[in-house]
Amino acid sequence: MHQITGKSMIGLSLALTTAILWGMLPIALKVLLDVLTANTITAVRFFAAAVMVGLWLWLSGKLPKLRLLLSKKAGSLMIIAVLGLLSNYIMYLSGLNYLSAETGQVVIQLAPFLMMLGGVVIFKEQLLLWQKVGAFSLVAGLLLFFNERLVQLLQYAGSETLGVLLVIAAAVTWAAYALAQKQLLMHYSSKQIMYLLYVAGTVAFIPVSDFSPLQTMTALHWGLLVFCCLNTVVAYGAFAEALHHWEASKVSAVLAVTPLFTILFAQLLAWQLPDFISAQVLNIWSWIGAALVVLGSALTALAPQFADYRAARKAKKLQRDVF
Repeated sequence: MHQITGKSMIGLSLALTTAILWGMLPIALKVLLDVLTANTITAVRFFAAAVMVGLWLWLSGKLPKLRLLLSKKAGSLMIIAVLGLLSNYIMYLSGLNYLSAETGQVVIQLAPFLMMLGGVVIFKEQLLLWQKVGAFSLVAGLLLFFNERLVQLLQYAGSETLGVLLVIAAAVTWAAYALAQKQLLMHYSSKQIMYLLYVAGTVAFIPVSDFSPLQTMTALHWGLLVFCCLNTVVAYGAFAEALHHWEASKVSAVLAVTPLFTILFAQLLAWQLPDFISAQVLNIWSWIGAALVVLGSALTALAPQFADYRAARKAKKLQRDVF
């Protein structure tokens, strides 16, 4: 089993870096969707990530061995991971066509919750009390976040309803990818898995992309596209390195604040660049809902650590009683 280094400040810094980058990502994607299709953005991001990660693996002599995919188990898991991640990318981007960046980021927080449920159903993991509390907080937070639009979302099949459904579907497919990747780690390292996924994504999306708008894009759009490409590699790299230094539950709890970063950055950019993005107006109940979504995600991630802490205290007390 992997042992963390225990360097908490480094782990916290890397986790915050990931949260900030993922918080900024939907805002950049939202602006890019004005000039590029979802397929084109996804193809460019996958291609850039495949080149960067592939070069790193090649220089370190760790390129994945494709013969391992010939086994039925590894091959099936890779197919699920590929379909899950590719579907997640395209459906999340498509959903952003109809939603604000803030709404998209709040709804996508269903992804880790659905991954937890998948672990309970597929791997028979136990659902702890605090995870149940976290799940309730997350669902309640989503309802509060949409308080002004909830009736409209339920009664009228408008564009925002379609956007929410697409992002929910993106959360479902991400959970499928994450559960498949968890099992694939028995065959490949995380970087090798991501490299294979990036290559598959490049092959899948380049034929259905339109690259002609690249010739007329402004410097701002080019900068945002480069940022999105680097974000794909740097954010996941910081995330993986954070797990090397810090407990997974603590890293996940920090990442739960990502929607708040999105809301904050959207407000700042709308103030500085009103021609490119408009911030979503949130009432007090929507703010409370966003906070509950963050709290629910954090509780879901930290619940196992709470249980371990209580078990350790109980064992220590029994040991004192014996002696």
